[in-house]
Amino acid sequence: MPLATVNGIALNYQVKGDRTKGTDVAGGGPLVVLIMGTGSPGRVWDLHQVPALVAAGYRVCTFDNRGIAPSFESAAGIRIDDLVADTAALIEFLGEGPAFVVGTSMGARVAQELALVRPDLVRKAVYMAGHARLDQFQKTLSLGEQDLDKAGVQLPAKFEAAMTAVMNLSPATMADAGAARDWLDVFEFTVGPTSPGIRAQRSMDHEFDRRAAYRGIKVASLAIGFADDRMIPPYLSREVAEAIPGAQYQEIPDAGHFGYLERPEVVNKILLDFFAA
Repeated sequence: MPLATVNGIALNYQVKGDRTKGTDVAGGGPLVVLIMGTGSPGRVWDLHQVPALVAAGYRVCTFDNRGIAPSFESAAGIRIDDLVADTAALIEFLGEGPAFVVGTSMGARVAQELALVRPDLVRKAVYMAGHARLDQFQKTLSLGEQDLDKAGVQLPAKFEAAMTAVMNLSPATMADAGAARDWLDVFEFTVGPTSPGIRAQRSMDHEFDRRAAYRGIKVASLAIGFADDRMIPPYLSREVAEAIPGAQYQEIPDAGHFGYLERPEVVNKILLDFFAA
């Protein structure tokens, strides 16, 4: 990925298109910008969403949010406004807006705020596991993660893998012995020390309620909830759709917080149908 200097920081990004369709060059197709959630790099989108979007004739931009190296880690602290300004500056840097914007979890919140403050940059927006507020469980969980970070505690890899699976996957996935084994192996393999940038992302403000503010969003919007999501339960995603005038809501069954990885065919079809409508 190349590094772009935007909003005064370095962002690691890439743009992909289909050479046979001419979308590998700027302006060769509509731009889709994908915004990842807390602690994850932009390349996670490459597993399922990028190939489907590129095959459908879109140019797709993925990037590492502030906090994820080699983008600027911002170890001293991160605010949601920083992430929104970074994303807006990246779209302006690419010069291909307005773009279709898709975010998941923290990335959904970035997309929501971007649609509110910079509608000129957003053609349509999709918020997966979006939320206008957090309930007491998410707040308590976040504070617990921050306490672990401050104490420098590293959980045993197998235990951390199991907890990641419980919190992010559907019981339907875990009931499949082969799928459960594969996911747990992946999670265990990727366990490692938490970087300063990820700690900064985890320490972002969690005392917010943007339901009233989102009534001001005029961009065509779709909120997606994952039925078995324990991190951001679907009622919080539904609240986003209810707050935004004219917004749509779809809920995907048998999917947890990583629903875009568990049920990629369903997610991709929803994205493509919404963009084309």
